[in-house]
Parts: sequence; C-alpha cells; structure tokens
Amino acid sequence: MQSPTIKQAFGLLKQIQQIMKKPTSMSERLECVLKTIIDKLNADAATCYFTIDDKYLELLAIYGFYQPAKYRLRLGYDEGIIGDVAENKRSLIIDNIWLYPKYASKPELSKEQDFTSFIGVPILQWNHVIGVLALYNKNKMQRQQEDVELLETIAMMLAEILLSEEVSLYKKSLIKARGISSREKIKGVCLNKGYGIGSAILHRRRQFVTNIFAQDKEKELRRLEFAHHQMNVDLEAKFNSTKLGIGEHIDILDTYRMFAKDKGWYSKIADNIKSGLAAEAAVERAYEDMWSRLSVSSDSYLREKLHDLRDVADRLQSYLTGSTNQYENNDAKDIIVIAQTMGPAELMDYDYSRIRGLILEDGTPTMHVAIVAKALNIPVLAKIKGIYSEIQNGQTIAIDGNEGYVYVNPSPQIEDDFRRRIAKRKDLQNKLDALRHLPTKTLDGVPVGLYLNVGLPLDFDYIESTNCDGVGLYRTEIPFMTADTMPDVAKQVSYYKDLLNRCGDKKVIFRSLDVGSDKLLPYWAYAGEANPAIGWRSIRITLDRRAILRKQIRAFLISAVGKELNVMFPMISDLAEFEDARETLMIELDKDKNRGLPVPKKVNVGLMIEVPSVIFQLDDILSKADFISVGTNDLAQFIFACDRGNPKLSERYDVLSAPFLNVMKMIVDKANNAGVYCSVCGEMASNPIEALALLGLGYRNLSTTSAAFLRVKSMIRSINVENVADYMQLLLKSTRNTLRPQLIAYAYDHGIEIY
Repeated sequence: MQSPTIKQAFGLLKQIQQIMKKPTSMSERLECVLKTIIDKLNADAATCYFTIDDKYLELLAIYGFYQPAKYRLRLGYDEGIIGDVAENKRSLIIDNIWLYPKYASKPELSKEQDFTSFIGVPILQWNHVIGVLALYNKNKMQRQQEDVELLETIAMMLAEILLSEEVSLYKKSLIKARGISSREKIKGVCLNKGYGIGSAILHRRRQFVTNIFAQDKEKELRRLEFAHHQMNVDLEAKFNSTKLGIGEHIDILDTYRMFAKDKGWYSKIADNIKSGLAAEAAVERAYEDMWSRLSVSSDSYLREKLHDLRDVADRLQSYLTGSTNQYENNDAKDIIVIAQTMGPAELMDYDYSRIRGLILEDGTPTMHVAIVAKALNIPVLAKIKGIYSEIQNGQTIAIDGNEGYVYVNPSPQIEDDFRRRIAKRKDLQNKLDALRHLPTKTLDGVPVGLYLNVGLPLDFDYIESTNCDGVGLYRTEIPFMTADTMPDVAKQVSYYKDLLNRCGDKKVIFRSLDVGSDKLLPYWAYAGEANPAIGWRSIRITLDRRAILRKQIRAFLISAVGKELNVMFPMISDLAEFEDARETLMIELDKDKNRGLPVPKKVNVGLMIEVPSVIFQLDDILSKADFISVGTNDLAQFIFACDRGNPKLSERYDVLSAPFLNVMKMIVDKANNAGVYCSVCGEMASNPIEALALLGLGYRNLSTTSAAFLRVKSMIRSINVENVADYMQLLLKSTRNTLRPQLIAYAYDHGIEIY
C-alpha cells in the first residue's frame, strides 16, 4: 500500500493540530489522535507510551486493540520492541515482529498476537526520549521512509501533550507511589573537582515546537536568514569576549562555531521550509534527520558533536521565537546550575562568574560542557538521575566535586564547612599565582622546560601571563577548522607570524596539519571509515595531498625568516614516512635559498611519538630527527588498543601502569643518549601526578594546558627529582594495573604539591 502524498501528509498533520487544540482531557485528545493516524496511515492499531525516570515506559493511550488495556502497562528500556525504540532513540520498521530478536509479548495488550507489522518512533525532547508512538498491522506492511518521517513529525507534535501539566502531575503521582522522596545527600560522578555552594537554577531548555506549518514560505526563509545571522553575530561576540585560556575547550567552542555556520545544515533547514514546514519545525526536522543517521555510531566524539548540534538547533529556534533570554531569574551572587543536559555555549549564556557548580543528570568526562566548565574552574557532578525534578529553583545547594556529593538545603554546619573549603582553595590559587615569575626548578636544582599548548590567537596572551618557556605544541589545524575555506599561504603566514612575534626568543614548535579522525574540515569530503582513529588522518593525508603540505611548509618558512623554525610531523609510523615528510620541507627550504630569498636562521625538524611502530625504529629516527615530542593521548590509546573516548574503558587502563611507563622510559632514555631534545605534549604533562612520574623517568621538557600550567609548576618546585627517579625504578617492576595510588602516597609523604 502506498504512503500518503505530501498533500495528504500535511492534511493529516493539520488535522492532528486541530485535535490537540480541543478543550478535552489529555487521554481523549490522544485517543482521537491515534484513531486519526490509524485511519490515514492504513494501520490497525496504535499505542503511545511515556517515559518514567529514564528506566521504563508506561502505556498512556491505546487504540485498535480488541479490549483496550488499562493504562498501567509498564515496559523496561531493555524490554521488547517499544523498549528498543526508547533505549536506542531510533525509529523502527518491522514487517514481522515475531522474528525480531527483541520482541516480547505482553498479555496486557489483548489479542496482540493478531498483529504482524510494526512501525515505531521515539517522541523526543532535546535528545531525551519522553515517549514512543507505535502503529501495528495485522498483515505484513511494506512501510517506506516517508512513513517514518511523517510519524516522526507527528511525534514532535505529541511532545506538547507529553510535556503538559496534566501528564507531569500524573508522572509525579506514579513516582510518589513508588516511594521516591527528595534526598538531602546525593551521590554523583565527579567530572571536575572543587567545592561550591549557591542558589539552585534549573536550566530550562528551549520550548518545544508548536508552529509546524509555513503560511508563507518566503517569509519563513527570511525569518531563518535573519535569525541565523543574528545567532552567529552574538556567538562571535560571546566567545571573543571570553578569556578561557587554551586547551581542548577552545577546540570545542570553535567546532561549535563551525556547526552554527555550517552551510549544509542551513541548506537542509531551508529545504524543509520549502517543503512546507515553518522555520522552527524545519530546524527540528533537520536535527532529527541528522540524529537518526549518526546517533547509532559508537564514536563518542561524534555523539558529543550531536549534542553540540542539539544546542545549536535549540539556540537557532530561540532566535526564531525571540526567546533568547528565557533563563530563570535569580539575583543570587552564587548559583548552582542544574540541567538534564546542556551544550557548551548554553553554560556561557549565564553569568559564569557567579556559577559555583554544575550538576547534570547525564554526562561523561568528554562531554563538551564539562570540558568548558573545567576551563572556568567550575566543579561538575554528573550521572544523578532524577535530580532535575527533585530540586526547586532557589534551594540552597552545596556541591562537593572531590567526593562527588550534592547536599540539598545543607545544615548550617555543612554550609560553614563548605565555605572553609572554598576559602582554602582560593588561598591555594593565590599561592599558585605567586609562582608565575619564579624559576621552574626542582628542589635539587634541576631545571625543567615548561611550555604551553596553544591553538588560537586568543590563547597567545597566556604566553606572557604564565611566563612559560615557549610553545611546546601549536595546533596548526585549529585555524583550518574554523575557516570556511582552506586558508591560503598568506593567511597561514598571518597566523604563524603573530605567534612567533608574541613569543619573541622563546621556543615555538609547530605541528603540521593534523586532521582526520575526529577533526574534520568542513570544506573537505571524507569517505566513511570503520576505524578513523587509525585510518586516513594526519601526516597520511598531507603526504597524499602533498600540495597542502608544501603550502603549509612555505607558510612556516616565510613566517620564521630570521628566526629559529621548529616543525614536527604528527602520526609518523616509520622512518621512511618521517624522511619523506622531512625531505618535502627541505626541498622547499632549498628552493628559497636558491632563489636568494630570506630564510629562517635555523630549521629543526622533528616528529611526534604517537604510533608504537616508531619505537622499534627509534635509534634510526633519532639519528635523523632534531627533536621528538611524545603525544601520550594517542600513544596510550594504541598501546592499550583502547578507545580513550569510550566510557566503558575510560578507567580500565592507566598511563600510570608499568607497561606504559616502561615504554615512556625507553623513549626518553634513547633520546637522552642520542642527545636529542625530547618533550611530552599530551595530557600526561598537564596532570601533576602524571607529570611527577614523567620527571622521575627522565623527562625534562613538558608542554601543558594553561589551566594546568601553575599546578604542574608547583609540583616541579616541590620535588627532589633524584629521589623520585629512584622510587620510579622500583615501581617499574610492579605488576599492578595502576601505580597511581603508590605515586599519590609518595607525593603526600614527601610534601610534593599535586593540587
């Protein structure tokens, strides 16, 4: 049987919209909607479920079964086809439910055995499943993608009912019946340490879409264009006026900018308007299309990007409706933000100088809002299901980001304790600030080179304010990622010259273009890869697209005229690859010399140690390289064969284990014996306890994030490195899966500052 035509589909949607406006009870409206859908989509029965605390669903409305069930049928997220739709947030078409692996019969649905075909879609609110809408047929039914899209649009409309006060009160009565009461001390998962106390603000997401149809398509397109432009103008002003330091959070915010400006996404929205949707509904439809295609991916980076896109879609809708300042009014000096989930830019919609803590119902350490909050020194707790409905605006909340507890309406004694802890942390920050202009030397007089990782021009202020020894890693891909088109040589020169001028005589190490895997350029076409982290990325791309590498090298050479130039190549897998890349640089240098053009006074060529295979050629590589830098993030990922973004594995393998530390020692020993400069620019260098281990292994050059710079410096100034080296020799023989507890105990016993 054929799917409805576009005209018939819009007729059905308008009919449903009229039903939802009727002054009848929620159950009557839903039942009438289900009957209408059955009639128009050639189905025999329909059900509508709503979710309770992200664990199970309850039947809310039913039509077409012989004896309608009582509205108390419950399904777990891991139970049956309906549970499958909810758990995976995906639409399903099944022509024979009896053959589907997750099918589970429910006797409460009388005569369910009479049905064969099924189509179900999740009812979503901001990536959260709030219900499931499903149709059944007695005979096999060949449903088309158009049916899914139509049912998803209807589900978007039904969200209004499921979010109504009537359903909310019903849900609360069910929760109360299950004996769940408000808690005073709640355990969560710590994503960023620290203490905070303040007045609760419930982060309310944008309103659900109520304007579905375009009365005037041209007018809707003009509304979209104006809202899109204004949103991007405001985002630029917001991000550019904020000094957030350097590090991964800067990459995140700039990727967010890319989403907001993405022409492909904008075109999809415009196409939806041309098909008859209002601008708000067109934005939602474009997002849901993207979500349905990409959310099944196991790539955690990609899933985080989808959360960012959700944030951008919400933000654009708020500009369309004129509700850009809808956050809860709270004049308290100190606030604790509580959210089900949120994007990185949403956090910055608040006066973040007042935010003393962030609590999330969902969340992972790689969640982008958590990374930005960390850069702002905001403690973050996550994985506290139900807290959003338990807390009320204005309640006093204390957050212990060290032990992972939230206190609701804490007693005066607890409040006083928290304020003492907060004051102590403030004193610590003042103590760290006093270290800025002191030398980076150990107690036994060993100097350590302490550098910064940078990515954007706004990061350059920290070169002076931290009094660092230079830039140990300049991520040259960031300007490429934030541009609409490939930066030409002149544009690249402007970036690189600016950095070199800001650094003066300090060392600067440029990393050549490192894209692919989780860093995609919006103007390049990428073929899908099953394992992008070990696929066509980084130096593999630029050696294959040699013109891009040559242009970047030319920009390096022009920028560093009269100065020392240090260039390192990432993701090198063997000596031949390094020699190939090095030769490309030298050919360009020789061209300039032969033409009589000015050149750098000295050129040093190095590589990043990230791929385990180079360790087995390290002696030969060190005879050719002027310096090396260890990228511990990828190196650990490849050595342990462990996706570092996978939450199931995030705590399974530790860089502070004998296998990895022995590899790190082998690298630095070989470099020191060859007289080759060796540094660490990965995450290990930015964690004081891990940096302590690196110094004990023999490393004397570390490159950190700005947020970690002074904490690492404090650690360096508090150790006797010779004693640490002796202790590390003992630990390297251990068979434990982590040596972290022993190193922490050693630090405390010897007064080493590992804040």
